[in-house]
Amino acid sequence: MIKYNVIVVGGGLSGVAAAVAAAREKQKVLLLEKNNHLGGAASNCLINPFMKFCIKGENGLERINNGIFGYLVDEMRRMNGLDESLSPDIVFNNEYMKYLLEKLCLESGVDVLFGATVTGAKTENGKIEHISVFAGNKFTEYAADCFIDCSGDADLAYFAGVPCRVGRDGDNLCQPMTLCFWLSGVDTDKFEKERASINPLYKKFREEGRIKNVRENVLIFKHVAKGILHFNTTRVVGLDPTDPADVTKAQFIAREQVFEMYAFLKENFECFRNSVLLLTAPEIGIRESRMITGKYVWTKDDVLSYRKFDDAVACGCYEIDLHSPDGTGTHLIYLDRTKYYTIPYRSLLPENIGNLLVAGRCISATHEAQSAYRIMPIICNIGESAGYAAAIAAKKKIKCSEVDTSELHSLLDKYGVKYK
Repeated sequence: MIKYNVIVVGGGLSGVAAAVAAAREKQKVLLLEKNNHLGGAASNCLINPFMKFCIKGENGLERINNGIFGYLVDEMRRMNGLDESLSPDIVFNNEYMKYLLEKLCLESGVDVLFGATVTGAKTENGKIEHISVFAGNKFTEYAADCFIDCSGDADLAYFAGVPCRVGRDGDNLCQPMTLCFWLSGVDTDKFEKERASINPLYKKFREEGRIKNVRENVLIFKHVAKGILHFNTTRVVGLDPTDPADVTKAQFIAREQVFEMYAFLKENFECFRNSVLLLTAPEIGIRESRMITGKYVWTKDDVLSYRKFDDAVACGCYEIDLHSPDGTGTHLIYLDRTKYYTIPYRSLLPENIGNLLVAGRCISATHEAQSAYRIMPIICNIGESAGYAAAIAAKKKIKCSEVDTSELHSLLDKYGVKYK
């Protein structure tokens, strides 16, 4: 049995932020990641760009997602790893992201274990006693004072018996899965001239049955490199992202859609005539899967009312962005660009496990609300706050629910994380 103060499951932005935060507070921290790099959706699924993380203040744009996320943005800007021409959406270099996350972990003293999959949790009297991890062709048991689930799918919470829900009420369908891809060799000058004609022709082809993809339009973003475009436009609906057989099926369907889209663009638009399919993401992107039912279920009304919580741990200004779980269409509810909402600490707390926090896209929220907070800037701040809370709980040998939020807020102030 190997013992730590804090163990974090999942090396995405929320997981790295959680691990680094706990380590800053002098905790012995282990970060478990199933892949051979950090970054989560940003590296495994090529997710890009950073969506809105600024509001319109009296003196221009005001960043509301700071702390570790602010460090990442500032460092990538210093390294010329950003394209901010389409602000408020900021395109970033995915490889720089991997490097900076590793740098943060190494400098803060976090122990990182790649190729590590959590396979189970031993619980007793409302507490996780230890977890089982498969890595290096063997199983190892790890114990900790506090655990943080940043797996994206609430894997550790599920293993520990935390009540969870999947998808929307009624049919449990989740937002669609998407396989992102890059095209190189694009004539970007011609693209800007032809761009407006892409979606009308795509719609026509869909109506004629010449396009199978159920998505209503072609979603294209810039890339930091010249001549490359980023596509977030495949759409796989009706499958369960917590079922490995369904995820496998989704990968097959999405790759067919990638080649269908590539042929459509190359054959019909001059700007793509000499383009090359450069890369598809190593993993299909999952917008929504399992979420815990915690001490507070964060709702759509909390988003639209810009609700401020006394126990807030993060802010957000991204809109309701709900991709249809069963077909075409994307439901968007835009927000006032001068306002923001907050996310309560209670949404990170399971009802029945005292030494577990949940961060990232699997916190306690409704299907609609999850579509707003799931973006990288927000989940990074949620993870960082969870790390400081875990450090407090581990030091004092108390339940995570017993953490004094005023003490937590003092740490967020110390490290520049906006929460109110």
